This record gives sequence, C-alpha cells and structure tokens, in this order.
Amino acid sequence: MTSPALQPDPGSLALSRKEDFKAFVEAPRRSRPEALDRNALRALTGPERSAYDRSRRQWHANLGPIRTPQLAHLHEDLWDIVDSNLQDGDQAKGAVAVDAFPGLGKTTAVLAFAREFHRREIAERGTFTAQGHERWPVCRVGLTGNTGMKDLNRAMLEFFGHPGRQTSTAAQLGLQALDCVLSCEVRLLILDDLHFLKWRRTSGIEVSNHLKWIANEFPVTLLKVGVGLADKGLFSEGEALGETVLAQTGRRTTRLDMPPFTIDTEQGRLQWRQLLLSLEQRIVLTDAYPGMLADDLSDYLFTRSTGHIGSLMTLINRGCQRAQRTGIERLTRDLLDQVRNDEAAEQARRELEYAFRAGKATSRPHGVRTLT
Repeated sequence: MTSPALQPDPGSLALSRKEDFKAFVEAPRRSRPEALDRNALRALTGPERSAYDRSRRQWHANLGPIRTPQLAHLHEDLWDIVDSNLQDGDQAKGAVAVDAFPGLGKTTAVLAFAREFHRREIAERGTFTAQGHERWPVCRVGLTGNTGMKDLNRAMLEFFGHPGRQTSTAAQLGLQALDCVLSCEVRLLILDDLHFLKWRRTSGIEVSNHLKWIANEFPVTLLKVGVGLADKGLFSEGEALGETVLAQTGRRTTRLDMPPFTIDTEQGRLQWRQLLLSLEQRIVLTDAYPGMLADDLSDYLFTRSTGHIGSLMTLINRGCQRAQRTGIERLTRDLLDQVRNDEAAEQARRELEYAFRAGKATSRPHGVRTLT
C-alpha cells in the first residue's frame, strides 16, 4: 500500500487517467479540522496557525459531496440500471444519460457513484482478473467540442496508458480500446461533458454511431453526463434525414436528472433546511454557531444560489475563505454580500430577492423553531 507521504495531492488529479482515478477512489475520507475557540486560536504559534489555516482552506474547498435527496435518488437509479446490466455478451446493455442544468452537482454525484461502484467491484472480485490483468471496473473519459470518433477512442486509451494511442488509426484505436475494456473487465464507461459535441454536425453523428457500436460490442454500462442533451437531440425520434441513429440511441438510453432545490412546497423547504444544517456541521470557523445558515441565512442563501447546490457550495466555500482570512470567523449577510458567486446565480437572484422582500416566498418550513 502506498504510504500517506507518497500519495498524490488530491487537488492535482486528472481523473481521465487510471492512476489518478485510483488515487481518487482510494483516498481516505478527509479529517475535519478541530474547531478552536478564540483563545486557542490566539495561542497557536506562527507555523501552527499557518498549518491550521491551510487545513481549513482545503477542508472548506471540499465540503461535498453531501447526500442530498437528489443525489440519493440518482444513485438508487444508477444502482438499478448498472446491477441489471448483467446480460450475456450477445445482448446490448441499457445506457444512462444524466442530463441536467449546470450547477446541480451532476459530475460530483456521478463520480461519487463511480467511487462506490469501483470499491464494491474490487472488494467482491479482487484487484486482478482471472487472466492476471489489472481490474478497472470504471473508465472515465472527458469530451471536448472537437471530439470525433478517433479522439474518443484515443481518450479511452489515454485512460489506460496504452502505448498505441498516438500512432494508431481510428479503427485500430477502437479495437485497442475494446481490448483494454475486455482485459480489464470494465463495467462502467463514463463519458463526461457530452454536451460539448455538435450532435447535428458530421462529428456528432459520427460519435453517435460510435457510441452505438460501443453499446453493442463493449460489455459495459455507458453513462453519459451533460447539459441539455435532450435539446441537442440525443433522445430525438430521428424524423429528420440522417438522424435515425439518434433515435436508436434515445431508445436505448434512460434519462436521469438532478433537479434544483425548490421552496414552493413544505417538503422542498424541509429539504433545503436539512442541506443547510448539514453544511453547518461541516463548517470550521471559530465563531460559527447552530442556526448560522439554517436560521439566519436561509432565505439569503436560497436567493444567492437559486436552489442550485453548485452555486451554494461555491458561495459557502468562498465565504468561509473570506471569514477565515479577515478574522471575522463566521458567515454573515454583510460578509457574503462582498463575495462574488457564479454569473448565472448572480443574474437570477434579482427576481427572488423581490419575492422574499415582498413576503411572497420563504425558504423556512412551517413550525420550525428559530435557534437564535
């Protein structure tokens, strides 16, 4: 086993390579820094304070993933599909597409599932196959806007570090990728950022044809992750000339989503509150207190994030960094007003701010006692 001193920096991993993916999967759970009061904080020596602050910076930058209802439902659906895809090699397996707007935690949730799946497969079946090859239950590939068939094949080979990835033809790359998948007994092939493809251009149709070939020939569950995949035609019926292949892709693909948090129902408000309570327990600031988020900042945080967990986590992370750096050591509205969030959240907040000010909306569940 690799000693802790030799383990790669978790912040410097490229999950499109198997060694880094393994490091991600096997990384131990982060240790929460101790919460110190003001006296204990002042008692730290210069080097001790520097190390403590660095540990808090890293901790607050990696507060997730949090097992929200959205993540839990997605994982249950993924387990249903992956565990049911045990058909013999002469049968095509169903594919999955996680299709949702940005900032909802798609990639984070999929990677959390991939980690659990990899660990389970290794625990049940061992680190090597019966033929003595390394077992890699998961292969993850990130796509770009210029990805064609050859690029996709090469990206799969890049994951495995195959020596032929730079010199082979597109057809050879595909067969080499198939050989890697079979030899390493890959069961889950993740294609991230699928929305980068131009589906209705030649390269998109080419890759869609190639995905059909992968679904037919590779004994894997194909898990595609992207934004607006339905709008881009991934699930279309293919009525237009040249789009029939997209229709077949849609027939074989189960679409899953990651909806944002909403506050128009009591259940939605309770779920939002539970998320804020979970975040409160993870924050390590000297003057943090129960109810800091869930009671005092509930409406404000919903306005700033518009219910998108990615925007919320960005705001909380940056707010904690500022609170620590400035010595305020708690999250307040005045402090967070100085913190910039992603542009989509900033643009969408104005209408929500009006609704909250006018009393037309609330994020607080009925009957919840305020702690402060």
